[in-house]
Amino acid sequence: MKFPFPALLLLLAVLTLSACQEETPVSTAPAERAPVSTWFPLTVGDQTIQAQFAVEKREQSHGLMDRDSMGQQQGMLFVFAAPQRMSFWMRRTRIPLDIGYFTPDGVLREIYAMEPYDETAVPSARNDLQFALEMNQGWYAAHGVKPGATLDMAQVKAALEARGYEPVRLGLE
Repeated sequence: MKFPFPALLLLLAVLTLSACQEETPVSTAPAERAPVSTWFPLTVGDQTIQAQFAVEKREQSHGLMDRDSMGQQQGMLFVFAAPQRMSFWMRRTRIPLDIGYFTPDGVLREIYAMEPYDETAVPSARNDLQFALEMNQGWYAAHGVKPGATLDMAQVKAALEARGYEPVRLGLE
C-alpha cells in the first residue's frame, strides 16, 4: 500500500512528539512561570521578608531600577548559577539600598551600603558567593541581621520552583 506524502509526514511528526514527551523538562513552560514581580516569603536570620527573585540575566540587569520606593520588609534576591565574586552598582536606582552577599549554603558574609544613582561598583571581597539580597538602606542593622545569618534555603528552592526553575540546575541540592 502506498502512503501519500502528507500522511507520512504526519505519522513521523506524531512519532517524534511521542518520543520527546518522555524527556524531563528543565523548567516548566514559560506561561506557567511566576514572573519576577512575584513576592515570596524569605527568612533571613530571624526576620521574614517578602522577596522578588531575579534569576535571568535581564532580570538581574534591571534589578530595582526605576522604582520610587520599596516596603520596609521587601527586597530582591539575585540568584546566580555558580559561586563567584559579586559586584553591583546603582544605575537608575532611586532607592538607597544595602546589599548582602551570601555563599551557596545561604550564609550572609558581607553587607555594603549603596547610594542612589551611584555607578561606582560595590565589589565583594570574597569569590565564593551565589546570592545577593538588596534591602532598603539600614535594614540589616535595624533588624540585627549580621554576617553569619542564613537564608532559609527551603524557601529559596520553593520560590525558584514557583518561578519555573529547577534548583539543582542552579547548583542547589
